[in-house]
Amino acid sequence: MNNIKLANKKYKILCLALPLLLLFAVGLSSCSRGGGQDKPGKSDKKIKPPVSVLTANVRTSDVPVELRAIGAVESCQSSPVRAQVGGILTEIRFQEGDFVRAGQILFVIDQTPFKANLKQLQANLARDEAQISNAEAQNRNAVAQLRNDEAMAKRYEQLVQKDYVTREQYDQRLTNMIAAQAGLDASQASSQAARATAEATKAAIESLTIQLGYTEIHAPISGQTGTLLAKPGDLIKANDTNPLVIINQIEPIRVRFSANEEKLAEIMKYRKQEPLRVRVTPPGGGEARDGRLVFVDNAVDPATATVALKAELPNLDHALWPGQFVDTTMTLHTIKSALVVPATAVLTGQKGTYVYVVDSEGVAGVRPVKSGLSMGEDTVIVEGLKLAETVVTDGQLRLSPGARVIEKAGLEAESGVKKSTTDSKTTPDKPLLDKTEKPAMREKTP
Repeated sequence: MNNIKLANKKYKILCLALPLLLLFAVGLSSCSRGGGQDKPGKSDKKIKPPVSVLTANVRTSDVPVELRAIGAVESCQSSPVRAQVGGILTEIRFQEGDFVRAGQILFVIDQTPFKANLKQLQANLARDEAQISNAEAQNRNAVAQLRNDEAMAKRYEQLVQKDYVTREQYDQRLTNMIAAQAGLDASQASSQAARATAEATKAAIESLTIQLGYTEIHAPISGQTGTLLAKPGDLIKANDTNPLVIINQIEPIRVRFSANEEKLAEIMKYRKQEPLRVRVTPPGGGEARDGRLVFVDNAVDPATATVALKAELPNLDHALWPGQFVDTTMTLHTIKSALVVPATAVLTGQKGTYVYVVDSEGVAGVRPVKSGLSMGEDTVIVEGLKLAETVVTDGQLRLSPGARVIEKAGLEAESGVKKSTTDSKTTPDKPLLDKTEKPAMREKTP
């Protein structure tokens, strides 16, 4: 019995000791393998791989100072065509939408009643001229009669003094002379009335001739016709409020746009020096064309704080149409030999604007800069950079000061912006390092 208890006790001790022995063996094995490793502090020290970026060189360029706005095309002159006399419209000598020239006959109103009235007036004039001739003949007779009666009166005056004739005979001669004078006055008045009537008839003929000319309606200006608002057979009223057609002048043509009131002083300053050029680009990517500023409004709109401007430009190909919206770019002046970089290179932080500059060893560093105008894809640098320095234009989000960079020439970086055409030429995956230095990708341990 004692032997059995002793055997059980040894078995329990063996079960407890066996796991401890296994753990001790594992520890010895681990220590044995660890003897072949390098000593602490001698492990490999890894460095970060270079960051793929796009770069560009700082360059000089003549930078135009421009004002850009959306403009509306409008005709230099719009002329509604109206009839100056009433009548039946008989002819339309153009097609709606045609380009017409000033003086071209557009409409013809029935001339028959005007011509008939003109003939009547011409006949009346012939009658009046005959009456004038008759009155002049009567004048001559009246003058002759008056002279005869005056002579007889003088003769009888001498005879009555010698008692050769009676006093009654002398008085009769005086009466005849007075009557002849009255007859002459009447004849002269009749002649003047005939002349006045003839003059009135001549004036009526002249007026009717003008009205007959108005039956042919001419284009007042050269331009593009719009929708026809009348058709042959319509009764046309003189000076009706509704025009027959509207003509818009499109050669040349104008573009109306506006500028902020802050720019007004600058506009007036450079306008005095030379005519300001305005470039207009039609919608849909049409060919841009140049004009000049011809109008600055005399007041600023207080509701929008802008001033209205107008540019005039040739439009021989009729590409610009009244009512279109176009892009306008007005050049105020040009900054000569300004330092510029791609606009994507300039970043804004809490301390202002800055760029990443890459040195000859391919290391990127932060450089505070003072930026100026941004025109198109370029930004003018006022302070902080020198000509030909290299700046990062894409991939800055993955950069930190002191990071090495590698340029992915011909490829797109994370933002999807391609390498600027102004960048210096590099080979694909070539680090921005000095040619005599090779990049060390890993430090070696002794």
